[in-house]
Amino acid sequence: MNKSLLKFVTDFGPLLIFFYFYKSGDNNLSIAIPPLIISTIIAVIIVYMVERKVPYVPLIGAALISLFGGLTLYFNNPIFIYLKPTIINLVFAAALLISDSFLKKNLLKLFLNNAFKMNDLGWALLNKRWAYFFIFLAILNEIVWRSYAPEKEYIWVNFKVWGILPLTFLFTALQLPLINKYKNNEEY
Repeated sequence: MNKSLLKFVTDFGPLLIFFYFYKSGDNNLSIAIPPLIISTIIAVIIVYMVERKVPYVPLIGAALISLFGGLTLYFNNPIFIYLKPTIINLVFAAALLISDSFLKKNLLKLFLNNAFKMNDLGWALLNKRWAYFFIFLAILNEIVWRSYAPEKEYIWVNFKVWGILPLTFLFTALQLPLINKYKNNEEY
């Protein structure tokens, strides 16, 4: 299987499985969360088996999904699963900004350096853009769930599946000019 397709399936498959079980389970989070947790853990295992290295970002995501999904089920309170995207996005943003500012390590470059080569200025700009995008997603998640859940929880679920995903694709596509501008094969 193509690695790009495998990455897409392991990144977004669990989310689509969650949506399927949520919709087919009469919009019930308690029915949708266990398949989400299980499929996310399976996705991490598959990535590990294919790449033969620990996939840290998906592993952190799986741990947080298991934690917040488990808390939602245990306490029968959906606030935990509503908060999960906010917390994950803020953790990722903080990791990118703190590692860059205080540790002088660009985590984005560390994780994506094999995907494409850029100079340090390009990596710094891309790192900041992703950090700010994660903060934007966290704020957006808070607005949506606090405006609609739990009475209209389906709006939050639809936003989570069909809103965040296209926004992420669009944001990623909008980074291509920056990546092309700062490619290492250009002279400076």
